[in-house]
Amino acid sequence: VLKFARWAFEKFAGIEDRLGTQMRAVGEVMSIGRTFKEAFQKAVRSLEIGRSGPGFAKDFNDLSVDELLRIIAVPNSERYFAIYEALRKGAGTDKIYAVTKIKKYYLEQMRELVELENEILTYKKRVLPNDLLIRAKKDGFADKYLSTLLDVPEEYIRLHRNVVGVKEEWDIVPVSGAEAEYYYSTYNGLGKLGRELSDSRKKRGICEKEDKRKKIVILGGGPNRIGQGIEFDYCCVHTALSLREAGYKTIMINCNPETVSTDYDTSDKLYFEPLTVEDVLSVCEYEKPVGAIVQFGGQTPLNIAMELKKAGVPILGTTPEVIALAEDRDLFRKMMDKMDIPMPESGMAGNYEEAATAAAGIGYPVMVRPSYVLGGRAMEVVFDSEQLKNYMSVNSRYIAKDAPVLIDRFLDNAIECEADALSDGSTAFVPAIMEHIEYAGIHSGDSACVIPTVNITEQQAETIRDYTRRIAEELGVVGLMNIQYAIRLGKVYVLEANPRASRTVPLVSKICNINMADIAVKLIMAEHTGVHIDLSDATAPKIPYFGVKEAVFPFNMFPEVDPVLGPEMRSTGEVLGLSDSFGLAFYKALEAGKSVLPLSGSVLISVAEKDKEQATNVAKRFESLGFKIYATKGTHERLISEGIKTELINKLHEGRPNIEDAIKNHRLDVIVNTPGGSRRSNFDGSYMRKSAIRYNIPYMTTLTAALAGVKGIEEKKRTPAENVRSLQEYHANLK
Repeated sequence: VLKFARWAFEKFAGIEDRLGTQMRAVGEVMSIGRTFKEAFQKAVRSLEIGRSGPGFAKDFNDLSVDELLRIIAVPNSERYFAIYEALRKGAGTDKIYAVTKIKKYYLEQMRELVELENEILTYKKRVLPNDLLIRAKKDGFADKYLSTLLDVPEEYIRLHRNVVGVKEEWDIVPVSGAEAEYYYSTYNGLGKLGRELSDSRKKRGICEKEDKRKKIVILGGGPNRIGQGIEFDYCCVHTALSLREAGYKTIMINCNPETVSTDYDTSDKLYFEPLTVEDVLSVCEYEKPVGAIVQFGGQTPLNIAMELKKAGVPILGTTPEVIALAEDRDLFRKMMDKMDIPMPESGMAGNYEEAATAAAGIGYPVMVRPSYVLGGRAMEVVFDSEQLKNYMSVNSRYIAKDAPVLIDRFLDNAIECEADALSDGSTAFVPAIMEHIEYAGIHSGDSACVIPTVNITEQQAETIRDYTRRIAEELGVVGLMNIQYAIRLGKVYVLEANPRASRTVPLVSKICNINMADIAVKLIMAEHTGVHIDLSDATAPKIPYFGVKEAVFPFNMFPEVDPVLGPEMRSTGEVLGLSDSFGLAFYKALEAGKSVLPLSGSVLISVAEKDKEQATNVAKRFESLGFKIYATKGTHERLISEGIKTELINKLHEGRPNIEDAIKNHRLDVIVNTPGGSRRSNFDGSYMRKSAIRYNIPYMTTLTAALAGVKGIEEKKRTPAENVRSLQEYHANLK
């Protein structure tokens, strides 16, 4: 059994990829094999980092032995991949042991993998000899990795395997103290595992009963990482419970040991396997299910859905073709144009020249991002052609002819919101609309959100419900769908549609008392069960309280990172606050996230030029609450001109005493700081924000969050001892 951590250093610009005594992993995978080599290779392809094997990662193969030894001398997230290339370059295990102190057994195992891989590479663009294919599969080489090494389609490797008769067998891990077990695959079974399993069960007194229930495969979400976490596991677990209630035998495939979906009793059968075409297809060929459900595990199952369907696995619910259409910005825009639903002007590009032409036609600023990513990976607001050129260079690995960069007009100062929908393919139901507290430009996963909405008119809300229903029906979505919107100058724009479960499903379900995953499963399985749900009469509940979601960030683990928010997601979790008022719900959400707002004291306000007008309102509210206001020069002058009493505080370069002194001397109780435009302003702002984390001072980097925070303080002072109520007691007041 091998555990491999999942890191997200790529999400934090300027951070040093270095491991030490402070935990920096955001998730992990677990793999099981009959040999270390087999388990190691399965772990690598489970990580969801775009690698199907340990070789040729990054540019390590282009480096010299000395350069690689320098890299592996310091523990980092890429260490094992660099060791692999160092072994290929001829570095001995003794030398690597001297540098890393990793046990020689593991280094020898990796050396043997490298030697076998080098032998495989001599057959590039040719068919592997059968004995070499068998050795490779026993040592854990994935079909996809072999196809990359040999420069042939993955299907060729799979066909060759099947012809030779090289197939995965299944072994079990008995669960201690329970009549249960979970499964893992191996190519080292020697054809004896079936008999061994029967003997093992007899010894443990487990009777093998005939089970005539039809089987459904559920694909999990893989390792927790930024952009995809337990919110998708929540959906998978409820899917398993719903299917079991409907009389189906549930088969879960996942590789994440941290989740409820990989508890042995969540599903009828658990396969601890990587979520790749090869591994999932092997399970499906062995179990012969009615079909597989892919829409609850986030982006991971969607990435392989089309290939699974081509290989003969029925995909239940929304089809892979519909998912691909929604992800193809060009096709989706044409559909929106046909339906007369507005979207921000956009374009696509495969290189800088195309991107520059598209951006010039749209007009700066633009939102730029790669195709087929989750969590806003490499998403950025670009203000000019020079910044665009740099973006295309830095993110070239995400851009290809079949995966162009997407360029959209950036809707400045727009309210973002989103709607989750349930659809049966012809009718859709929208239980709630979630309003983002931060303006457009902050990733939806990082923005605080509220249900019911606070600043959206009923007419705008009806437009959102109408667009959501029409899009779901036009696409033919069966199950769940999420659509993101922006409202600017009163006009509602569609930003994107995701015909799958979203990270907001647990929030909507718990605030509205609607088990969305359970209903979605019933809609997906209606064709097989004959039980149909009529969505045409469904009405959204009237919610007499407020639910606020706040993101939780790992910035305390990365003290060198500026905690300013943007279009790329950086949060690793979220909390929910419930109350009869929006302000108090927001206060409770912050409190749950370990950022308790003070009810009195002092506040530092230092904002960018474009934010000074709105900062006046925030400052007045703080002043009315009795807070002492400190402000940096530009903000101080603006607030004084508005009649607000403030005390000037120096920035770092303006002399002493300054911001640093005030923070270290504990004179500040809350900080409101928005990123500035100049390099010096950004330096000062970055110091403020980092120091706020270091000294555990509540901070806000957007004025919409600051305004919500002030409302929270006002409500908390008005209601110092709110009656504590259970979730069920809140639900009892729904209408």
